[in-house]
Amino acid sequence: MTTLEELLFKLTYCKGIGIIKKWQLVDFAVKFQRFDFTPNEVIEIIGATKYTPVVKESWRKMTKEFIQQKMNSQQFVTYFSPEYPVLLKQIPQPPLILFYQGNIDLLQLPLMAFVGARDATEYGRRIIERFVPKVVQKNYAIISGLAKGIDSYSHHAAIQAEGYTIGVIGTGVDRCYPREVFPIYSEMRENHLIISEYPEGTGAKKFHFPMRNRIIAGLCHGVCVIEAKERSGSLITAQLALDAGREVFAFPGEVISGRSNGCHRLIQDGAKCVVTAADIFDELPNFD
Repeated sequence: MTTLEELLFKLTYCKGIGIIKKWQLVDFAVKFQRFDFTPNEVIEIIGATKYTPVVKESWRKMTKEFIQQKMNSQQFVTYFSPEYPVLLKQIPQPPLILFYQGNIDLLQLPLMAFVGARDATEYGRRIIERFVPKVVQKNYAIISGLAKGIDSYSHHAAIQAEGYTIGVIGTGVDRCYPREVFPIYSEMRENHLIISEYPEGTGAKKFHFPMRNRIIAGLCHGVCVIEAKERSGSLITAQLALDAGREVFAFPGEVISGRSNGCHRLIQDGAKCVVTAADIFDELPNFD
């Protein structure tokens, strides 16, 4: 008899099904308390698409032994686990499973996201060095995407301030991408937390990163945006945070190069312009 947990794993490994249709099948399974489906039944529930042959073949190949091996070889929490973060459940189509390395209890802390340019300048680094320690002192953990630039600066600053930090990545938690962040990645998987909705062995794909951004937005109480250009992943995270009812903070920058035009656009659209740490804390719960 297939369990709900095993069904979530089958959906995670099945090729050709997006997150919306995965949730369609999960909702059906929970409603009728039935967790074992044939390939034809899967297609009947989620609807036929151009990927139907791929789905059927992939579903057929996933034996109970295969799924059990994957479950036994990774650390994870499912949407239905008590450890699954309450805030993340509030976004549309949250991850079915969060795979992790490190201290999963950090997900229960209040979280502040810091996101921004991969090619951050010295100005961006100085903002991180000034503001992240003050956020840590308010008992927030820092969450970001473990990319180059603002992300990795934020993780490092949190550790230097003797706080906690969480990296949400677009690969399996056993993969470090990009390789340049390996030192901080190694530190975080040992003493902090790295999470992903992708199982071990999953490489980097372009569409993984907007999906990763929705997790960052869903987990945090607020997101701080630094040196974001007009078209950037940071603005995707900011918009997703707004959609989830989170606070969005933008740091102004100089206007000639365009490096902070995305931040300026956020401010024009109603994001809180940050000049001092009080600009952040005035909008957020106090966790002192």
